[in-house]
Amino acid sequence: MFSFFDFLTFLSQLILLFGLLVFGVAAGWFTLYAFRDRPWQLQIAVFLGFFLLVAALSFSTSASGVGAFTFGSGAALLFWGLKNTREPDDENKTEE
Repeated sequence: MFSFFDFLTFLSQLILLFGLLVFGVAAGWFTLYAFRDRPWQLQIAVFLGFFLLVAALSFSTSASGVGAFTFGSGAALLFWGLKNTREPDDENKTEE
């Protein structure tokens, strides 16, 4: 029998899943933002902090929450990490 408490448990797990997904995207974006054009000491500190956050979440939340966080952060790291921030060369443009 599906009770009210089962519904609340399902709803809380769903909110946890989407919340950690959004938090993963934000953490991935911040990691790349703090990483670019910085000294190597800060780059090491940023990535160690990111990995420490992943380790802390893996011990404190459920497997679905950790999966949502890593999916969001991985997608953010791929999206903003592979994004071309340079302007195209003027040689490739054709003049009319």
